[in-house]
Amino acid sequence: MDALVNDVFNISSENDFNNISLDIFRYQAVNNPVYSRWIRELGVDYQRVEEINEIPFLPISVFRNHKVLSGGSDAEKVFISSGTGGMKRSSHYVIDLSIYERSFITCFRNFYGNISDYVILALLPSYLEREGSSLVYMSNRLVELSGSEMSGFFLDDYQSLKRRIILLDNEGKKVILLGVSFALLDLAEHSYINLENHIVMETGGMKGRREEITREELHSILKERFSLDSVHSEYGMTELLSQAYSKGGGLFNAPAWMKILIRDPHDPFSFYGHGRTGGVNIIDLANIYSCSFIETSDLGISHPDGSFEIVGRFDNSDIRGCNLLI
Repeated sequence: MDALVNDVFNISSENDFNNISLDIFRYQAVNNPVYSRWIRELGVDYQRVEEINEIPFLPISVFRNHKVLSGGSDAEKVFISSGTGGMKRSSHYVIDLSIYERSFITCFRNFYGNISDYVILALLPSYLEREGSSLVYMSNRLVELSGSEMSGFFLDDYQSLKRRIILLDNEGKKVILLGVSFALLDLAEHSYINLENHIVMETGGMKGRREEITREELHSILKERFSLDSVHSEYGMTELLSQAYSKGGGLFNAPAWMKILIRDPHDPFSFYGHGRTGGVNIIDLANIYSCSFIETSDLGISHPDGSFEIVGRFDNSDIRGCNLLI
């Protein structure tokens, strides 16, 4: 499998992506008991699947009640979703953490360059207060790789955070302030900070701490209070090992090993072309040892250049910690 993992992170064309997707699908169709059962119940013969739009996608809710694993090995780490209001949380059993690290480190470098060029300030209070957050794991590793003793996590000591940012700005350091939505709003309301020379990146999530607002409203407030032209966003979830990033305007781009497909809300086995709102299906080839084909509860729009937008969620679906409601 090592060769296939290397292939995932060396995808250079649409043809590469399609071929590797089919290879991983056939592997998971045989070696993932939960996914294999799902495929059988749908009446799909995996050996006859020849196009990626023929691949069945596993509903993301399955991660709440089943151990979704391919290959039968023990998990090195279990990531647990945040959840709200007592809902049952999803568990993602990760057999090989090095694949997760390779995914988010490579993706970050592709979008932002060398991690050591930045001081990473992580404002993730709700995530730090619980065990098993994949976002905290990723952020902690980025803090380490920044190589700066000024990088680190903050809870609700906004005055110390403000002083840290002013000091770094005076020293000409580049800062990425990575934060959950409600904490960034709390910071914005606490004090004005000039961050025009830096990057503010929201990861979504009100966590029941504040009323849900649109991403556009959130970004408008943050831009005004932090003197920003744009606010960046990270789109990820516990059940995935890859993330997409937006550098502003709500337009996300995914790494070469991740793809968004938009399904017909009334027929989950049919897909829309670009420019229409529908359900978001995600292919994450880094999920080689769990399931790479996930049907989410998000609503989105894809564009011909490969970018996409997240515009809301299906009615009556659970609020997820890493996404905003519209």
